[in-house]
Amino acid sequence: MFDAILIANRGEIACRIARTARRMGLRVIGVYSDADADALHVALCDEAHRLGPAPPRASYLNIPAILAAARASGAQAVHPGYGFLSENATFAAEVAAAGLAFIGPPAAAIRAMGSKAEAKAIMSAAGVPVVPGYHGAEQDDATLAAHASAIGCPVLIKPSAGGGGKGMRVVERPEGLAEALAGARREAKASFGDDRVLLEKYLLRPRHIEVQVFADAHGRCVHLFERDCSVQRRHQKVIEEAPAPGMTAERRSRMGAAAVEAARAIGYVGAGTIEFIVPGNAGDAFYFMEMNTRLQVEHPVTEMITGLDLVEWQLRVAAGEPLPLKQHEIALCGHAIEARIYAEDPGRDFLPSIGRLAHLRMPAVTPDVRFDTGVRAGDAITRHYDPMIGKLIVRGEDRDAARHRLAEALAGCQVVGVATNVAFLQRLVAHEAFASGAVDTGLVGAHREALLRGPSAPSERALAVAALAELVSLREAAVLHASASSDPWSPWQAIDTWWLNTDDHAISLTFSAGDAAFAVRLRAGPGAQASVTIGERTNAAEVRRAGDELRIRLGDATFPATVVARVDERYVFCDGTMTRLRLVDPLAHPEDEAPRGGHLTAPMSGTVVGVLVRPGQRVERGAPLMILEAMKMEHTIAAPAAGKVSAVNYRAGEQVAEGADLIDIDADHAKD
Repeated sequence: MFDAILIANRGEIACRIARTARRMGLRVIGVYSDADADALHVALCDEAHRLGPAPPRASYLNIPAILAAARASGAQAVHPGYGFLSENATFAAEVAAAGLAFIGPPAAAIRAMGSKAEAKAIMSAAGVPVVPGYHGAEQDDATLAAHASAIGCPVLIKPSAGGGGKGMRVVERPEGLAEALAGARREAKASFGDDRVLLEKYLLRPRHIEVQVFADAHGRCVHLFERDCSVQRRHQKVIEEAPAPGMTAERRSRMGAAAVEAARAIGYVGAGTIEFIVPGNAGDAFYFMEMNTRLQVEHPVTEMITGLDLVEWQLRVAAGEPLPLKQHEIALCGHAIEARIYAEDPGRDFLPSIGRLAHLRMPAVTPDVRFDTGVRAGDAITRHYDPMIGKLIVRGEDRDAARHRLAEALAGCQVVGVATNVAFLQRLVAHEAFASGAVDTGLVGAHREALLRGPSAPSERALAVAALAELVSLREAAVLHASASSDPWSPWQAIDTWWLNTDDHAISLTFSAGDAAFAVRLRAGPGAQASVTIGERTNAAEVRRAGDELRIRLGDATFPATVVARVDERYVFCDGTMTRLRLVDPLAHPEDEAPRGGHLTAPMSGTVVGVLVRPGQRVERGAPLMILEAMKMEHTIAAPAAGKVSAVNYRAGEQVAEGADLIDIDADHAKD
């Protein structure tokens, strides 16, 4: 076994690897970019080395800098994690050439599977069924158009060198092929440095099922059952579970055997995943889709149902040890589900959300509840890297028990500072389509209205909690003020809502949510007592602080709650939901001028990769105007109304901040 390893990655996977390696008694070396100098993964390592500035190409994709850090630290092995250089054959070869062990497969295996097109050719030759499509080397528009026509719409465009859903486009009609190809090539080039694509028949209502494989250098290869990754948004996984719902023993055996043979066909060593696509109406048929020559983001669900530590297996196999177990010794126990918690706004087509995590609290970790993360409260989600906050993984005796446990765990997730997909995940897990197990890759799109609905009006309980939190703050401020006063026992230091010359001894508060305002009247009583009036209803209440939580009795109900205050905003967490309110200052002046129409602003920080219009050009509503790239994903800025472009304020290649004025349009006046 090694004495020291270097982790050539960041975030939650670097933290995950560091914890396992340290448990095994290894010295752990981390690397970081300037943006990650104070990151959690750096704190978990025994030492860490700077790679360079924040952009990945100057840091986490900088092979010479990573190898220099390995040499300087005395590391004997390099773990690539996932993402960045984890499936880069050149990196694996250079690590080996430097005399270090690469904790992953041989460079030749990565190279063989690195191109989706070549991988499908290898699998087809080995007798593994593949999806009908075009995987050839000719990449001119005419050739691709001809093959797309032969395949028939809908056609799926995929980067040959990529993964993670980046660059994928679905073409519903032949006339949309050219634009989709251009976008797929741009995104593939930006994400993988290779703009080659392949075409496949787009299967309707398919399931995405993958098989975890593990091989050692002694010729042994096993599978660790399957995972269902069908629930996706923007072609990226958001819920993963193991085992796959509805999987028969016969199909599991066939898919597991096919996965093992696929790994053996390329001389695989280490952890890998064979991804299959399963048509929704094709009986027991399945097709090879791709192989991920690395550990997957969703590996914890496999760990939860097998009781194994896959990172430990990786380290042992890379050190030359045989696999710890044979196939018949690997048991499947229970059901596990993983939900990826992202800093993103589902209501804005899942646009990443950038900001600082002012408050972060997750459910308590137990043998059946796990949270893998690379961030802490106070850390920033930046435009440079993936916006995942963490992975919430649960286990139950069966799928229904796991699903209920996940719902309970999601109710305990509290994040303030960025938009998140937590409420979306809660609706998704509770939806009948997911509960039934009849999942496919179109589930989110098919139930978009139910899953992506906007926030509802605040409940009376949330309003009452927000008001009681203000009372607690007033009381605490009064105690501090009194302790600093020369007369701490003065009645003027009390917070008892008694006012001179009035019989209405109440504090009036107004909270707003959206365009609506809500009045709350609060009367403070002795000790922790109070009463809260909303509309015509008055409830007796008690409120006490317990750490950073509030313990509240409201009427006959007793419950905990958390309220996070940021300037005039109040984030209320109770009953498993988050309600965002604004405390209205009655003395504040209204804005002097409403925002002017016609200014299209950047929804997030990023890089302009395409300007599609020019000043003076007329556009129709919905016309694409500009393409913005952020976190390796493209976002099209479209015209909100018909009109004339009056200004284009940025050029391709320029960086823009969130809220930047990108394009101005003089909208057509409504006709009488």
